[in-house]
Parts: sequence; structure tokens; C-alpha cells
Amino acid sequence: MKSAVITFPGSNCDRDALDALNKVSNKVQKIWHTETNLDNDLDLIIIPGGFSFGDYLRSGAMASISPVMNEVKRLSQKGVRILGICNGFQILTECNLLPGVLLRNEKIKFICRQLYLRVENTNTDFTNKYKNRQIIKIPIAHMDGNYFAPNDVIKMIEDSNMVAFRYVDESGNVANESNPNGSILNIAGVYNKNKNVLGMMPHPERAIDINTGSNDGSLLFESLKVLF
Repeated sequence: MKSAVITFPGSNCDRDALDALNKVSNKVQKIWHTETNLDNDLDLIIIPGGFSFGDYLRSGAMASISPVMNEVKRLSQKGVRILGICNGFQILTECNLLPGVLLRNEKIKFICRQLYLRVENTNTDFTNKYKNRQIIKIPIAHMDGNYFAPNDVIKMIEDSNMVAFRYVDESGNVANESNPNGSILNIAGVYNKNKNVLGMMPHPERAIDINTGSNDGSLLFESLKVLF
């Protein structure tokens, strides 16, 4: 598998993403945001977490118009898998590769902790190694992770099985108490219609070693590995 990690000024999870990819990919590139040409034979591009451009204007807004994003858009249309994590999710919504927006957390504070997710769709390149509706433990670290979209967009997302993960409790129940940031319908991650672009606020790249609290994120990267 040939993969790449995009780095912006203010990215701080690019090394974590590289470490995760090195477990499953034999060709990993680190790409600076001013790059204007990406290899056509890439299998996966990760847009990592952090605070690109200091989160000025809106989280992800300035990064979404960086030169490299034209190439990310081009390759996404060819079917290349794109994974945006945390700030990467924000960037993907800002450049319209994913529906919806990420707003300020409901309680207006930064949240950093482990929590539970439910895998909503295992029939994708990103989740085929998980069991249907499996409960996994993944950390979050964000200030602007409150997912929102208008009612008609939410209906489209639900009808098209575009919800990737939901925030749940340890038993898999969707409830207000298990929603850390106010995201509509407890949505923690969404796909595009073609399911080759995934954005998620939790950090699977920080959950690849049981010594850090969980290795449940490993199956996401293993899911991608089996394709190539």
C-alpha cells in the first residue's frame, strides 16, 4: 500500500499517523501543504489532526485552500481513499469533500479523553475488519468537534449509510450522556457518498497500542491494508 500524510503549519498528529501507517504500508510519504503534485498511484491520503494555521477564521478553513488540497480533491474523484482525522475532518468539510460542519463543542471547552464509539457501517474500505455495530474505545482531543448539518443533509447521510461512527456508552447505547461535544445524532464520523472519503473526530492513530489505552484503532488501518 502506498500512502501519504499531509502536514500543514500547526499539524501535530502527523507523526502519529505516520507511525500507524508504517505498520501496514510499505511506502509512506510525508507531504508538505504547498505541494502541487501528488503521485497518481497513491492508495491512501491522511489529513491528520492538530491546529492547522492556528485555527484562524474557522478550524480547517485556511488549510482547505492550501495548494495540496486541489490534488487531494483530484485524487478523491479517482477513488483514492482519503482519511481526515480531527482537524483533518474539519478540513474535509471546509473543502466540501464531506457534508456538514464542525462547530464549537457544546460546553465551549477542549475535551481530551478516551470514549466509546459504535461502528455503524462495516461494508467500507475503512471498517471491513470490524464487526457490525462493534463497540470500540478511541481517544478524542478537540475544541470544535460538534458535528452539524441541516435536516435534509442528515436525512441524506442516514439514508445513504454515510454515518461511520457514533458516540455511545460502554454498552453501545446512543444517549446524551455519551455525546461529548453535542454532535447531532451522536455522529462521530461520516463518509462521502462513494465511501472513499472518511472524516472522524476521534483519533484511531492514537489507539494502535494497548499500552496507550486501546488498540481498537488498529483495525481501521488493517482494513485498508487488506485491499492492496
